[in-house]
Amino acid sequence: MLEHIELFFKSIFIDNMVFAVFLGMCSYLAVSKKVATAVGLGAAVIFVLAVTVPLNWLLDQYLLRDGALVWLGPEYADYNLSFLSFILFIATIATMVQLVEIVVEKFSPSLYNSLGIFLPLIAVNCAILGGSLFMQARDIQSLGLAFNYGVSSGIGWFLAILAIAAIREKIRYSNVPAPLRGLGITFIITGLMGIGFQSFGGMLTGGDDAPAPVEETTAEKVIEKKEIKEEIDTKEVSYNDAINK
Repeated sequence: MLEHIELFFKSIFIDNMVFAVFLGMCSYLAVSKKVATAVGLGAAVIFVLAVTVPLNWLLDQYLLRDGALVWLGPEYADYNLSFLSFILFIATIATMVQLVEIVVEKFSPSLYNSLGIFLPLIAVNCAILGGSLFMQARDIQSLGLAFNYGVSSGIGWFLAILAIAAIREKIRYSNVPAPLRGLGITFIITGLMGIGFQSFGGMLTGGDDAPAPVEETTAEKVIEKKEIKEEIDTKEVSYNDAINK
């Protein structure tokens, strides 16, 4: 359970797709002018990552990695289809994005029109493919952890685009210097937000270098003093014996 919680918070704040590795920046910058549009695209990204990362984990475990085909028989144990990772991962992502596009167009035409070309472009969004590739590179051990990583990575990207959209709506009426208007001030704000998100790193590493318990340290000191006293007594006895002789 602790492993799931750590992966969840680490994927959202510390390894955020936007602020840590700068993935998905094209749609992050283009569709973050209004909060409503950012919410719709962010929800779509969460759904696509939540579905594609576990599916690609299954493909990686039972088809792509070295020896993954052993379940077909011992003669297939030496097969390695990892060179097909990009093709199969992108095919899975494109299928899910097409499904999302059909659903959004059916139930929310206004959101579909506001997202425009960026909705089908989720299929080639590097944050979506990055989720599956990071899952593969980090050797996530279970389907549950893969689902957790997909959802939490999507939530991290959602929070990033939601926050920048809210800020851009507010600064639209602010007196921003002319050279910084538009993408200039957006990049500056993104950098500051990235620093803020990285500060959560201590949340998961603060207890690694905890000091030894007081009782143990005290006990060690008592034993050390006792050994020193015994050594002094032994030398004193030897000295007295030498004098007497």
